[in-house]
Amino acid sequence: MTVTAESQAPQAGVFSPGRRNLTLGVMLSMLIIAFESLAVATILPQVAGDLNGLKVYGWSFSAFFVGFMIATVGLGSWADHSGPARPYLTATLFFAAGLLLAGLAPSMAVFIAGRAVQGFGGGGVVAVAYLAINKGFPDELRARVLALMSSAWVLPGLVGPSLASGLAAWLSWRGVFLGLLPLVLLAVVLTLPALRRVAPSGTPIDLLRLRAVCFAALGLVLGLAALSQKTWPPALGLGLLGAAIALPALGRLFGRASYRLRRPLDAGFAVRLCLTFGFFGAEALIPLSLQHLRGLTPWQSGLALTGAALVWSACSVINSRLDERTQGRLRPLITGAGSALIALSLALTGLLIHAPLPAWTVGVAWALGGAGMGFAFQSHTLVVLKQAPEGHEGLVSGNLQLADMLGSALGAGLAGALVAQIGVSLGSSWYLGLAAAVAGLGALVAPRLRG
Repeated sequence: MTVTAESQAPQAGVFSPGRRNLTLGVMLSMLIIAFESLAVATILPQVAGDLNGLKVYGWSFSAFFVGFMIATVGLGSWADHSGPARPYLTATLFFAAGLLLAGLAPSMAVFIAGRAVQGFGGGGVVAVAYLAINKGFPDELRARVLALMSSAWVLPGLVGPSLASGLAAWLSWRGVFLGLLPLVLLAVVLTLPALRRVAPSGTPIDLLRLRAVCFAALGLVLGLAALSQKTWPPALGLGLLGAAIALPALGRLFGRASYRLRRPLDAGFAVRLCLTFGFFGAEALIPLSLQHLRGLTPWQSGLALTGAALVWSACSVINSRLDERTQGRLRPLITGAGSALIALSLALTGLLIHAPLPAWTVGVAWALGGAGMGFAFQSHTLVVLKQAPEGHEGLVSGNLQLADMLGSALGAGLAGALVAQIGVSLGSSWYLGLAAAVAGLGALVAPRLRG
């Protein structure tokens, strides 16, 4: 028996007998990704200090996002073709290998390589999760499943930063990566049987598209390398070469006319890029800034991430209830309001990090960004999923995650480059100001989600 959105009555809930295992499997997979994300952001300043890697701090995030970007297209297309089970198993194996490599890394270069492998695995897991949501649930239940995915950040948000900083102090930061390996095994055991019941679409794998995403990733890496150069000639050369490689590839992936934002799909991808550039780029920077500028411990700086994650999750639940009552009519409006709230949060956080006020005010300002993401992230995702053509759900979810990773990689890479070039204090100020402007662009694009 296979599971599709049409195979069950719409009134059956997400925990009905035919959907329960799929729902729990998606939540567990996202739980592991959430633990890894919040833990790494908390302890990375320690890793950089131990491995003498502050100059390449941003690459620890950008490498993860670049690997994530390739997997969302490659494994998402594979999942469309043959079903999600084998791509999911492949992704979790890569994720586990990346955890092992990073946990045993003798140098920052090896650590960054491990982060890239982790990203490839994580990208496959998330792409499969979105495909499973699109094929396993009708539109009226997808908001609830996305809210449950967001709620999977509650437990990691509560204990992730504290547990990571505690393990780093008690054993080593290496224990944070190695300690996740048993959870990955548990996720495979619980999730794989449910995914085997999701029907494949039989859509042919687009090898040209896979090649395009590899070229886009190469161009992105060259562009980020340009940001770390000390002099203009190599920076300009690498930047132009990166743009020459990446832009045609991105046109192949999203469509050459996608920049015109005429379709709700194109607007959804653009909003995603703006949101992730602002939020996740800043999230990579905030623990470092609080530890260096405010003298906080890893545990204390991690509380800012905890607050934002919990508020994000709570607002996602509120938004899912609102979406059900309004039957999705307010999605563009909510996306715009959430994007504007993120822009406000970034601007306030940039000011308060340097202001002579208690450090907890920074956490409050950053929690506003979590609220904005809880509303904007879910609402525009629902628009994109609903617009996905039948048989191409994996491709569309892959493009959504591609935009996600492009924004995150550019944001984290630029934040790291500014820190390396002009220091933590000035670098954080410049980046948070720019990120606020980009999030504001997302608010301006949101009305185009109406079509």
